[in-house]
Amino acid sequence: MLGQLLLAASRSGVVRRTVSGVPLTKNVVERFVAGESVQEARDAVERLRDANLAVTVDHLGEETRDARAAEATANAYLALLEALRPLELGARGEVSVKLSAVGQRLDGAMAFEHAREICAAAAAGGSTVTLDMEDHTTVDSTLGILRKLREDFPETGVAIQAYLFRSEEDCRDLAAEGSRVRLVKGAYREPASVAHQGKVAVDKAYVRCLRILMAGKGYPMVATHDDRMIAITELLADRYARTIGDHEFQMLYGIRTDRQEALAGAGHTVRVYVPYGDDWYGYFMRRLAERPANVAFFLRALGGK
Repeated sequence: MLGQLLLAASRSGVVRRTVSGVPLTKNVVERFVAGESVQEARDAVERLRDANLAVTVDHLGEETRDARAAEATANAYLALLEALRPLELGARGEVSVKLSAVGQRLDGAMAFEHAREICAAAAAGGSTVTLDMEDHTTVDSTLGILRKLREDFPETGVAIQAYLFRSEEDCRDLAAEGSRVRLVKGAYREPASVAHQGKVAVDKAYVRCLRILMAGKGYPMVATHDDRMIAITELLADRYARTIGDHEFQMLYGIRTDRQEALAGAGHTVRVYVPYGDDWYGYFMRRLAERPANVAFFLRALGGK
């Protein structure tokens, strides 16, 4: 119930203004967001690189309905990639892009062109792009743009949200040679008509999707902080004769950093999702909704404890 309320609040302008106006909020947000500027993002990436962690960097923002704003977001990614290039991260440093932030709801062709420009800039630095997945109404459009991008940039990845009923079939379609797929549980408030409801049902759906990806010929990117899901991934890797280099784990910036470092120390590729930018509110509220411990952390901080 609390999670559903927080997801609803993530789209509320009133709550946005209230939370953003609390003086201590910024200090709490810094746990989950690397900063507001490109330089702060670069500094965070450099620290993670030095800890033997890979990264995927997200310029925060979504639901752009203005062509100029979409272009500004695309330009922000180009500036970010240019700033990251001296770090020589190669494939260990990619970017994550929400198509809605580059005009998807305004014009699919516009979103594709912006995404293509970002993919080209990433490829020039030896890196790549993963398309974030948003609410269920955007899935077909996102996968359509993915197919077009992969004609020139076959390494382009995509996120699949396990809680959607359609996701097992999407995973089957995407589990091909070289296909990079980030599997997440899902972080949007979806109706029961399209998505599994409740933790147990979502966990079971995640395992079913994970099994499909691990049995396939693609490159699964297992986005989880759940030790059970990590253990299941390792069991499936053994079952399907996967090596430590043909899949990876992904975790969020600021969450379970000790587990990130332990997995990397054991030889796994661990990629940290690094968000930055001043449009942090929606992302922040979804992180609170995902885990009660995050809410407790926020409330303790607001209380000065």
